[in-house]
Amino acid sequence: MESQVNDKKAQTQNVQTAQIGKLKDMRKQLAQGGGQDRIEAQHAKGKLTARERIEKFVDPGSFQEVLPFMLHRHSEYGMDKSRVAGDGMVAGFAKINGRRVCLYAQDFTVMGGSFSEVAGIKIAKLMDMAMQAGVPVIGLSDGGGARIQEGVWSLWAFGELFYRNTLASGVIPQISVELGPCAGGAVYSPAITDFIIMTQNTSHMFITGPEVIKSVTGEEVDFETLGGASTHSSVSGVAHFAAENEEQALATARLLLSYLPSNNLEQPPAFEPTDNPFRMDKELDTLVPENPNEPYDMHEVIEKVFDEGSFLEVHANFARNAIVGFARLHGQSVGVVGQQPAFMAGSIDIDAADKIARFVRFCDAFNLPIITFSDSPGFLPGVAQEHGGIIRHGAKIVFAYSEATVPKLTVITRKGYGGAYIVMGSKHLRADMVFAWPGAEIAVMGAEGAVNILFRKEIKEAADPKAERARLVAEYREKFANPYNAAAGGHIDDVILPSETRPRLIAALELLRDKQTRLPAKKHGNIPL
Repeated sequence: MESQVNDKKAQTQNVQTAQIGKLKDMRKQLAQGGGQDRIEAQHAKGKLTARERIEKFVDPGSFQEVLPFMLHRHSEYGMDKSRVAGDGMVAGFAKINGRRVCLYAQDFTVMGGSFSEVAGIKIAKLMDMAMQAGVPVIGLSDGGGARIQEGVWSLWAFGELFYRNTLASGVIPQISVELGPCAGGAVYSPAITDFIIMTQNTSHMFITGPEVIKSVTGEEVDFETLGGASTHSSVSGVAHFAAENEEQALATARLLLSYLPSNNLEQPPAFEPTDNPFRMDKELDTLVPENPNEPYDMHEVIEKVFDEGSFLEVHANFARNAIVGFARLHGQSVGVVGQQPAFMAGSIDIDAADKIARFVRFCDAFNLPIITFSDSPGFLPGVAQEHGGIIRHGAKIVFAYSEATVPKLTVITRKGYGGAYIVMGSKHLRADMVFAWPGAEIAVMGAEGAVNILFRKEIKEAADPKAERARLVAEYREKFANPYNAAAGGHIDDVILPSETRPRLIAALELLRDKQTRLPAKKHGNIPL
């Protein structure tokens, strides 16, 4: 009897050993992706594999994969001979700096990372989990677009992804890290997400490739010029960050996450302050030139006001007449918007309007206070701007600031002219606190333009038109080239020394920490897209 029991135990152990061995073999196959030859080819291009990227990106040992052994079910065009466990998509959840995230990575070693029905199923499950758990989603993209051999099923997969990207928008942060090609329909998922990080020389995004463009238009263009990181981060504005390599791209994504809450019901992460909240940099008092037409760098203002070294600029190379990014103020994550007098005099054009409006809406969606530095000479004039729809694009800024319910603080550093002054977080769009520096001038337009309109007849009839015009300009500046008329009307809350900006903003932000406000009940507004 005892020998029978021992035989049964031995048989059970043998079965269990075999099962464990099979699982280990299956996991080894997963790690091999499309095979050693393709892994080596990936490395030869200076690129990591999907699993190597995840390992570098997340906290050590924290990645938990979902649906790792799925196989595609298609047989056309030799597909029945190309079944690989996981089917070119690695998906799961992990921790980054101790915070929960969901993430997926395309495996270029499996059929060029083509997007399949299985990929759609995996990401759909992952995003449903992320929405339910209230955690960010990060996609590491490296693939050649839809899997042609699967026909409509690969298109279905894209549709499922796009739909979930849309539902998740404004609920959980979504970050796309482009580490290889992203072509055709594949580009629309990252385009819906909140931030796109591209890698120089290895990542490319385009709807139609160079060969198609040449066959249709006759125009010759290379991949980098058409849709490389430099192009999309400076010309099209599709990419928010351009990294030198994969390591920097992943580091940028980790850094970006540190400023963001996990979902729209959380407050942004706060860090233990290491910078003196009462610090007042006297250099700010003389930073703005006396000559209103002389430029200065708004980056210097931002660096001197916020916690030291905390500013992370977004879209740094696109629409450089505007500045947007994240910073910390006494440890609190905030969104920063500013005009850049050192570029196009800080005037607002179509690209700057889009850049500002989208960033403001993101901050509002995720409870990030918005701090605006306004130096508004006006909207950029010109036929190209008018025909390009500057009216419609400029209205996006009005809409974004007006609907934002997070704390809104504004500092007018110099010019506040006309509609450009109004749109940049003015009191009229319900900014909570508006401060002005002593040299600020708030008026419909600059002194020269106003005098030309108001006193055209008097100047023409004067014995010395040039002298009369100079006198009237000086008189107009005396009346309006200061913030006190606006202060007298309650349109700004206080006139402050530039060096006082940091402690005043910290105090106002502390007051508004639990701000509550309600917009009219509606399904959603109709932003002028």
